[in-house]
Amino acid sequence: MYKVFVNDKPIILTDSLPKENKYHVYLFKNLIVSEILKKLTSNSVNGVLIFCDNLERSKELFFKNFKIISAAGGLVLNPKKEVLLIYRNNIWDLPKGWIEKNESIETAAIREVEEECGIFNLKIIKPLTTTYHIYNQKGFMLKQTHWFLMTSDYERELVPQIEEGITKVIFKNKKATNEALKNSYANIKLVYDTYREG
Repeated sequence: MYKVFVNDKPIILTDSLPKENKYHVYLFKNLIVSEILKKLTSNSVNGVLIFCDNLERSKELFFKNFKIISAAGGLVLNPKKEVLLIYRNNIWDLPKGWIEKNESIETAAIREVEEECGIFNLKIIKPLTTTYHIYNQKGFMLKQTHWFLMTSDYERELVPQIEEGITKVIFKNKKATNEALKNSYANIKLVYDTYREG
């Protein structure tokens, strides 16, 4: 299954239909992508489920409808297992950003976390997940973000990257993180859930 979000509403590509489903179901072979996007952006539906005969091939064909922007970021833990969160545009988020030309995904993830949070001594533990969301910027773009679980023992003051709209950078414990995620994006909740599930 792949989840691609549009304004926090999911497009779910799947090759197995769930027993319970609250979304409109479409067959991939009959899919008109522009119609789906119109419905999701006009608030006429809360999400869609697209049934695919061949999931990987369908994902490949679906993604060809968009200019793909690649990004990388991190879910960073300190020695107390608290999670590093940023506050950007009045929403709690995880640090991430675009991958530069000739830059590896891992290097981009570390660089972006360092730049956005003023933190150092980062170590990648493992890849976590990849998230997808579609946004409209002179045409629909698909941003795919590669997420890594990271650690840092950095103890100095963290510095938010103000020019990127970040006003706070803070480590939060489990309870505070769960509270903050009530005011976050569906993709960020997905990254955190992936981390919690191990």
